[in-house]
Amino acid sequence: MPNLEIFPPLRAWQRKAMVEYLRRRSEDFMAVATPGAGKTTFALRLAAEMLNDGTVDAVTVVCPTEHLKTQWAQAAARVGIQLDPKFRNADIHSARDFHGAVVTYAQVGMAPQVHKRRTITRRTFVILDEIHHAGDARTWGDGVKDAFEPAERRLLLTGTPFRSDENPIPFVQYERGPDGIQRSKADSVYGYADALKDRVVRPVMFMAYSGETRWRTNAGDELAARLGEPMTKDLIAQAWRTALDHRGEWMPQVMGAAHNRLLRVREGMPDAGGLVIASDQTAARAYAKLLHDLTGESPTVVLSDDDGASGRIAEFAASDKLWMVAVRMVSEGVDIPRLAVGVYATSASTPLYFAQAIGRFVRSRQPGETATVFLPSVPHLLGLASEMEAERNHVLGAPKEKDGLDDDVLERAQKSEDALGDLDKQFEALSATAELEQVIYDGTAFGLPARTGTAEEADYLGLPGLLTPDEVSMLLNKRQSEQLAAQKRQEAETARNAPEPPPVEKIVPMSAGERRATLRRQLNTLVAAHHHRTNLPHGKIHAELRRLCGGPPSAQATIEQLEERIATIQTL
Repeated sequence: MPNLEIFPPLRAWQRKAMVEYLRRRSEDFMAVATPGAGKTTFALRLAAEMLNDGTVDAVTVVCPTEHLKTQWAQAAARVGIQLDPKFRNADIHSARDFHGAVVTYAQVGMAPQVHKRRTITRRTFVILDEIHHAGDARTWGDGVKDAFEPAERRLLLTGTPFRSDENPIPFVQYERGPDGIQRSKADSVYGYADALKDRVVRPVMFMAYSGETRWRTNAGDELAARLGEPMTKDLIAQAWRTALDHRGEWMPQVMGAAHNRLLRVREGMPDAGGLVIASDQTAARAYAKLLHDLTGESPTVVLSDDDGASGRIAEFAASDKLWMVAVRMVSEGVDIPRLAVGVYATSASTPLYFAQAIGRFVRSRQPGETATVFLPSVPHLLGLASEMEAERNHVLGAPKEKDGLDDDVLERAQKSEDALGDLDKQFEALSATAELEQVIYDGTAFGLPARTGTAEEADYLGLPGLLTPDEVSMLLNKRQSEQLAAQKRQEAETARNAPEPPPVEKIVPMSAGERRATLRRQLNTLVAAHHHRTNLPHGKIHAELRRLCGGPPSAQATIEQLEERIATIQTL
């Protein structure tokens, strides 16, 4: 039997959720907890309790990938629960040496009757890890429902925002709101904001890079655009993919900055590692070559969900290698606590995928660890970065969001590993350059001077790797105040030394990008001042301004919206 004495002490949210579970003793219980919060420990503790008191005789864990099967089995073995990660549908029953098995959603979908017989034979506790995957395909959802409806107990786990579609997820409870839309209802919720406050997870700084991009359409027309400027969805998609092209300058420049940041973080976290998340296998191999040329060390490359991939991930996790490049294998659930720096070099931008990817960097091991993620300055991504703490439910039949790229394009970008897809056939990337445009932390966008130089960029890349959340906010505000003061001194010096302009000469107005950057800095300065007066967190002040004025986070806000918020905060 499992030994409860060897379990690590439960965190506050785990204790609270466990008390609620034991109080209800209902068939289904759904726990939503941010990546890194300890969902696996919580689930295994419940399994141990019920195996020991005779409530159940067996445990089945269902997870998304083959690698996670091994990870679950290893975690369970450490607390005395033996789960078979090699179970195959042809086996019918687990060996007597095991308390149960770990299987994938795909396995269940292919042979639900096999798993139903196993569930009926022994009173079974079923753990459905990342339960939203039961909605990936109708056969998976139907298979999960058929196989595990006879289970004694079911625990539903997820750490990321739910999808928005028409497919109800098995065993999830839905409630209809006043607007008539059905939303999933969790029994326990522990979000990123709560975990950050409890110092269970790391604070994440997002380094958003803009730059000039050029590409040629399939009609032979050459187009140019600055990444992050207002454009149509098609132009955003093409500028975005142009920036990610390994033959341009954007990716080498961003990876160089990310590597410098990793070296800085390693001064306080010696084994810190970095991860580049790529859209497809071709890009992943090209990025690996760029990293080798940059660092002199060959990165670990994980291209697909095969037997060798699990070994490469485990080897990287246990080593002190600098970098890993992956397509999908490490986007969800994979536990590599030393990952502290990331490059989001994929065109996928659904809230679900983004949260899964960022979840790889937030697992904290000691107080003060921080994470830094480099990403393209694309409005939809900036919005997701600004709302890391947002809690989302599974919404049935809601209208699809229109502020990101087309859902079909995003789905292809997320799921395709072997082909670049239709999007790349529509244009040819010619060139791209990278410039750090803003830093996003705790919902606040810290804008840099337009066309910033290496000195300002180094200010942010050189932040210490070990900082508390409050220290991160303080240093970012300090950096921005210093840059704003330096900019004003330079403008004053230029004005003193400049000759008197001819009366007929017109003053050249600022570009839209320069105006937005200036207004963001002004708004953040006013928010910081309001924080010192009221002691309210910066994020709450920004949220209140959005409530009063409307519009997206400041990273995405228009000039008019920023001006309105500046006027509003001066009246608070």
